[in-house]
Amino acid sequence: MYKCVKCKKIVQKLDEKTRCPYCGYRIFVKLRAETSNKVLAR
Repeated sequence: MYKCVKCKKIVQKLDEKTRCPYCGYRIFVKLRAETSNKVLAR
């Protein structure tokens, strides 16, 4: 899943030379799972 940088809407599928279907922008950010690592203090 990708998120458009301009309108911040989530786009499911991207092909080559794809534009955002909502605003026509070409720059996307890949959404990553929010993971947090716990580090124990010594």
